[in-house]
Amino acid sequence: MKILCMYLPQYHEIKENNLWWGKGYTEWTAVKRAKPIFKGHEQPRIPLNDNYYDLGNEDAITWKWQAELAKKYGVYGFCVYHYWFTGRQLLQKPLEVLLKHPEIQIHYSICWANESWTRTWYGNEKEILMKQDYGNENDWEKHFHYLLKFFNDERYIKIENKPVLNIYLSSEIEDLDKMLKKWNSLALKNGFNGIYIVSSNNHRKIDKREDLIDAYYNFEPGYTLKHKLNFLQALNYSANVLFRRIHNILFKKRKLVEHIIDANKLSKIMHREIEKTNKPVFKGTFVRWDNTPRVSHKGIIYKNASPDLFYQNLLKVKESLCDEKLDFVYVNAWNEWGEGCYLEPDTVNRYQYLEMIKKSIYD
Repeated sequence: MKILCMYLPQYHEIKENNLWWGKGYTEWTAVKRAKPIFKGHEQPRIPLNDNYYDLGNEDAITWKWQAELAKKYGVYGFCVYHYWFTGRQLLQKPLEVLLKHPEIQIHYSICWANESWTRTWYGNEKEILMKQDYGNENDWEKHFHYLLKFFNDERYIKIENKPVLNIYLSSEIEDLDKMLKKWNSLALKNGFNGIYIVSSNNHRKIDKREDLIDAYYNFEPGYTLKHKLNFLQALNYSANVLFRRIHNILFKKRKLVEHIIDANKLSKIMHREIEKTNKPVFKGTFVRWDNTPRVSHKGIIYKNASPDLFYQNLLKVKESLCDEKLDFVYVNAWNEWGEGCYLEPDTVNRYQYLEMIKKSIYD
């Protein structure tokens, strides 16, 4: 199996984040200020050797370190988030730095994270910071030509001479058919056989327009939590969340984390086969999850996550692979430190999660 790790580029300063969240804001800001909410809560998470890296550096020192680490432990490549808003971009510099350094040997693809940016992290989802607008044919052409320089990179992942473009919320693109018709036409003119579109199965609406999509990828753990629980499991989960929210209203000085899920139980559900589609589905799994550094007690914690559980999940995914064309496995994530979902070494687990990838592939 080829491990593709979701990759967050928000580790460099940009003017928009300075305006919205304060001067010098990066993902490390939330990570560093995290505090334990209950006894035994492992916060803050600290990168090994205090490696609070900056992805804005033109020398690509961090990219080189990450690529070498990935190769050492059997990670095939990164699926890097791309934020495009009708020509305006956010957090694009790390990908552009990677492109300028062809000596860095890592496979990669792009995931268009096509959500509007809001103040979700401060509990105000209605305040829009950057609205997602898909524009018209001229905008689609501009977007394609920006992506083309990455598509032409030898390291960029392609299937049947089609650059792989992952779209996080393809269901929200009303004119997806027209957009893809334009993109495929441009791809053919530039020597490709088209674009290979992979839509995300996540906690939002699943895109059912299979005629427009080449494949799906399972974005875990959100996909399982939203779509794979049976009635009683969903009821129990909702009741538990409601109880905790009522507690937090009544006892404001002693907050409970509103969403706590047993990673062991969810992992068993995660491997259920429920996909009813004629398209390929790339399996996914997750390292662990605790996004309280971003949203405090309103966050979600998956308790009992461990390197061993991660290893067992990888083995189950590997055993389920029956087609060499479906050998990509999407792992959430390489470096989502603000969500407690990362493979990079920290002071507690060091390299254990990476070791589990190597073990699952080569043993």
